[in-house]
Amino acid sequence: MEIGAKKTILCIELWHGLMLMTLLSVLGPRQIIEPLSLLLGGAFTASNFFLLSVGVAWVIRPMAVRGQVKWGIALLVLKVILFLGFLLVLFFRFNIDAISFSLGFSTLFLAILLEVVRMSTALGT
Repeated sequence: MEIGAKKTILCIELWHGLMLMTLLSVLGPRQIIEPLSLLLGGAFTASNFFLLSVGVAWVIRPMAVRGQVKWGIALLVLKVILFLGFLLVLFFRFNIDAISFSLGFSTLFLAILLEVVRMSTALGT
């Protein structure tokens, strides 16, 4: 993986963690959200994002160089199926608050947006 990509992924994950902790500290004591569900939503997207970035760098790119793109895509589809299965188990087996989970889930998208804005202002575009 390129150094620039590693730095960007790290910054996105740091923004993500900062937003999760901020939401937890502001909304948690007021009992507006369920803290465990918020953290599970954030951890779910963080682990999915990390595995996607590592999977592209370590699995799909080398397979594409060797001409085995179909195997790389198959592994990516397998990861998606496993994560959807894990999500189903979380919601149907355990008592997870969907609103809090989706709030934690959405913080990654906001972190990506913040990092894009930060990078574009740093570049002056």
